[in-house]
Amino acid sequence: MSSTSPLSSPCGAPPVRLTWRPATAVWLLSLWLAVGGNLPLWLRVNELAGTAAQRLALLGGFGLVVVGVTAALLSLLAWPRVFRPVATALVLVSAFNTHFMLQYGAVIDPTMMANIVQTDVREVRDLMSWDLPLTVLLVAGLPLWVIWRRPLAMRSWLPQTGRNALGALIGVVVVVAATLAAYQDLASLMRNNKALRYMVNPVNTLYAGVRVAMDQLPKHIQPLKPVGEDARLGASYVGQDKPPLLLLVVGETARAQNFGLNGYARNTTPALTRWQAEEGLVNFSQVQSCGTNTKVSVPCMFSPLTRTQGGDQTPEHENLLDVLQRAGLAVLWIDNQAGCKGVCARVPNASTLDLKIPGLCDGGECLDPAMLDGLDARIAALDPVRRARGVVLVMHQMGSHGPAYYKRASPDRKPFMPECTSNTLSDCPPDQLVNAYDNSIAYTDHFLDLSLQWLKAREKSGANATGLIYMSDHGESLGEKGLYLHGVPYALAPKQQTHVPAVVWLSPGLQRRSGVGTECLRAQADTPVSHDHLFHSVLGLMDVQTMAHEAALDMLAPCTSAQARTLGSIQR
Repeated sequence: MSSTSPLSSPCGAPPVRLTWRPATAVWLLSLWLAVGGNLPLWLRVNELAGTAAQRLALLGGFGLVVVGVTAALLSLLAWPRVFRPVATALVLVSAFNTHFMLQYGAVIDPTMMANIVQTDVREVRDLMSWDLPLTVLLVAGLPLWVIWRRPLAMRSWLPQTGRNALGALIGVVVVVAATLAAYQDLASLMRNNKALRYMVNPVNTLYAGVRVAMDQLPKHIQPLKPVGEDARLGASYVGQDKPPLLLLVVGETARAQNFGLNGYARNTTPALTRWQAEEGLVNFSQVQSCGTNTKVSVPCMFSPLTRTQGGDQTPEHENLLDVLQRAGLAVLWIDNQAGCKGVCARVPNASTLDLKIPGLCDGGECLDPAMLDGLDARIAALDPVRRARGVVLVMHQMGSHGPAYYKRASPDRKPFMPECTSNTLSDCPPDQLVNAYDNSIAYTDHFLDLSLQWLKAREKSGANATGLIYMSDHGESLGEKGLYLHGVPYALAPKQQTHVPAVVWLSPGLQRRSGVGTECLRAQADTPVSHDHLFHSVLGLMDVQTMAHEAALDMLAPCTSAQARTLGSIQR
């Protein structure tokens, strides 16, 4: 407390308000953030430590590093008009991070930060629980009360600049000293557990925010690089009687492990199993996602770049839909999620947000079958010239988006009961949590069944030669290794978040025009593929001729009969 703040004032003079010396406020807040604001970090370090001596060294050494880093940053901001709002923001960020780390095992890395920026109201609502305000109150209540009860003491700018610089220097010295003192244990810990760096509050959020800004802002300013400028429709479009209609279903949060077609103990996919046995549907069992969240995976699925080429980064190139549209096809994106992440920005698109369909759209969101409502009319409204050549329709599911899995299926289609109905997943009995998630997978099976029936009816009516490709964007953790939801950094992600389901169904008409045979596809169904293959597989299936198409990444190419294609192509 500042020595210039007496407990009383001379008679007749107004009382002098108690203030904090900047250095005192900085170090007290740094200690609080390091301890109370980093509870998930210390619990994790405690789990990883071996002996009691190692635990003491890690908690003490790492703790001082966190205190020093935080104090160095706060010292640079220890100005009377700056400190309180900045400190308030950092305390609240730490409190919110603490909640989500404890509840879901999340870490705050640049990818997670980018995902947070694009989260919509529906997703935020599903993450709300009574534990959230309680955690915020416990972590942030006392420091916020102190911060706003006593402001920093006012000093002239030049002396305060020197004090701030000295405080930052002392913070750096503490970091260096603590690191050297516990170097052996700290080096081993960080080398083997890289995710810990994303658990240090609130530095993780500051780092992630800066990285996202530096990565995305320049790319948003620059125009996208064109892809497939030579794109044209191939010979299969000459004299066609039934234009192709391909439905791409972008799944949400479905993991292959709980997909009945992949050998799961429960038959969560009874309809697809029937389509597999009777209608030629093919299940691809070894599919790897490009990311562990929608923000990364959806753009990567449609990117011309593979993951290793940078497909998982902020897009710099046009995508699959741009190439299809450039070739002359009609393209339509229908979204039942938090947007298309920029993929559909240059093609016709629609959302279910404004739909009011009884039984399908209640509580401010729609179940996935709502995307089928009025679908024929939506297609009829597309450019007639393009539509006459062919249509590629994309549906972006709500799917199995958590944590409110129980909302993802209608009450009459929940075969696995009782189910978890809480957003605090760690409070649910494991079997009830799995029941809720499996019900969402079963409802995706129902939605895909309805979609396949619609496609089959379109072909039977003579309107189109039809097909469907379903592929999930990423998987999900349901408590394995203490993790819930998704978004773990890809290099550290468990297979539950990266092994995803995918199916392909081609009508007899589309098989004939593409030359892709079902029996051959079944023989290829256990071949490892990934999101990298979607861009090239769709171009090949739709007979779009372009140098951007790579046959080696076309998962359908091995089953294309040589006689089905000619070397010629036409400009449409």
